[in-house]
Amino acid sequence: MNLALWLVLSAAMLSREPEDSSDRRDMVDRQLRGRGILDGRVLSAMQKVPRHEFVPPELRRLAYSDGPLPIGRGQTISQPYIVALMTELLKIESGSRVLEVGTGSGYQAAVLAELASDVYSIEIVAPLAHQARETLERLGYRNVHTKVGDGYLGWPEEGPFDAIIVTCAPDDVPQALIDQLKERGRLVVPVGDSGDVQELFLLEKIDGGVRRTSIAPVRFVPMTH
Repeated sequence: MNLALWLVLSAAMLSREPEDSSDRRDMVDRQLRGRGILDGRVLSAMQKVPRHEFVPPELRRLAYSDGPLPIGRGQTISQPYIVALMTELLKIESGSRVLEVGTGSGYQAAVLAELASDVYSIEIVAPLAHQARETLERLGYRNVHTKVGDGYLGWPEEGPFDAIIVTCAPDDVPQALIDQLKERGRLVVPVGDSGDVQELFLLEKIDGGVRRTSIAPVRFVPMTH
């Protein structure tokens, strides 16, 4: 093999993703479709977003495993099934404007960005917010808008929103988030003390009132001021 050909092949090997797209297909088939996630647009988004780009380099081999992973600063990237479940519950349409509370690694925001017109994501931990913004920009997600801030307050200047997702657990649903939800909008949030199993709720704003539906027991990091 001549040197030029060796250099070309070596560059190709180095540029390959650490996780093949087949890992994503397996994740979608086994962890998502196999557990009842049926929305084709959600499955397609989960298939497309490179989850390994949102985890620390030393954990990339586990990026498509069936569980959450630490991302630093006491935070985690959620289990793929939970990401898909919460996304499916929102029933996002192509023109939707979505608020996310808890940017974390940016992975959930990227999944939302595949479905919505615009995603507004708030993170209270500044280093995580900056890292997530860099990752999202590098991957070309121009419709995700991020800021460092208190998620309890929402993002009132950009509301109201068609859908709101909270990826950390408050003791109860912040009223500001309910106020920033459009009529017929949907809000998905885990609620409960961090020491106990929490409950995932779907809230729907109907005729000015709010209908709350319990979905499943979950465990999330606590939501902080």
